[in-house]
Amino acid sequence: MSVKFVDQTPTEIKYTTWTPLAETTPDPHEHDDLEDRLKPEHVEHIAEIFQTPLTGSYSWDYEECDQKIRRLYRLGKELNWNAEIDVDWSYTHPKTEFPFDEALNPFKGTNYDDMTEEEKLDVAWHNHCWTQSQFLHGEQGALLVASQLVTCAPTYDAKLYAASQTFDEARHVEVFGKYLNEKVGFMYPINRHLKALLDKILTDPRWDLKFIGMQIIIEGLALAAFRTTLLTTRDPLMRQIVDYVIRDEARHVAFGVLYMEEFVKSLSEEEREERAQFAYEACCVMRERLIATDVFAHFGWDVEFCRRTVLESQVMDQFRNLLFTRVMPNLKKVGLLTDRIRPKYEELGILQYENLADDGMIDWAQLEQKYPEHQMPQA
Repeated sequence: MSVKFVDQTPTEIKYTTWTPLAETTPDPHEHDDLEDRLKPEHVEHIAEIFQTPLTGSYSWDYEECDQKIRRLYRLGKELNWNAEIDVDWSYTHPKTEFPFDEALNPFKGTNYDDMTEEEKLDVAWHNHCWTQSQFLHGEQGALLVASQLVTCAPTYDAKLYAASQTFDEARHVEVFGKYLNEKVGFMYPINRHLKALLDKILTDPRWDLKFIGMQIIIEGLALAAFRTTLLTTRDPLMRQIVDYVIRDEARHVAFGVLYMEEFVKSLSEEEREERAQFAYEACCVMRERLIATDVFAHFGWDVEFCRRTVLESQVMDQFRNLLFTRVMPNLKKVGLLTDRIRPKYEELGILQYENLADDGMIDWAQLEQKYPEHQMPQA
């Protein structure tokens, strides 16, 4: 194995090098040594370095102080699932079928309608791949941030929960990576807007900005996006994966809301406004992250025209705003919808969601439910 360190984030589509063992070694006795089956690209890892002035803390009080957070921690232990054996990997959605509901396509009514069915399928699978790739990259970001929170969260209960979340995020990276590598066959690079926000969260020395950026903004939007995927995907395997991930994400967001609600109350007005501005800017960045400009560029389309088409699409506008139904009530709950920042959310058209149920109002019965069994289509 070798590691190649790069200064810039990769921008090219990566095609999988994974092939089933049966295809690489038709005769099981022909190549007993794993090295005979590996190529250089299989063992070269691309890594990008970031620097962070992270300040850690010990916690010398080992008593349970927050019963709700400790209950979330216990649920995380009880409801662990295994990405290798609990997910039915025997199913592969046919590439001759659309992976999601075409009614959500923002390009209907444009030149897209003149494309052949085969061309539309190609575009659909690239869009699907791009979306799942962003889920994967976002989960790696969550993995890195959760690991930082173990070090820098100031209380014992928060450290325990952040440790359990780190394992959750590792599982999410594993399951989305396996899906893209084995079922889709290629992977898009991380969206530059998502990368910029992750860089900010990972490199900021303040632990509470990590909570706000990841637990409330990114995880909150991801939870809403996963729930939308659950309703719109035509791939039963993806539906099963997302159903598992949603259970974990619901606990993560609840953790962030419960923990930050008390902390924000301790801040000065200036500090609170600074955090509120950061949350607003994070929301603006994440709205742009929902536009698949990399896909437009891949097909040689006019990227800015396509971007405007998506932004002006009624279906996509509803979809983008729907994602913020999780974030806005949570920002209000923790005290980051200040009078100074509220007009900015009004301009975005998402302030209307502030009075919906927040994730501090935990439905414990729902969180404690066992995972349902999924029936896959027969081959």
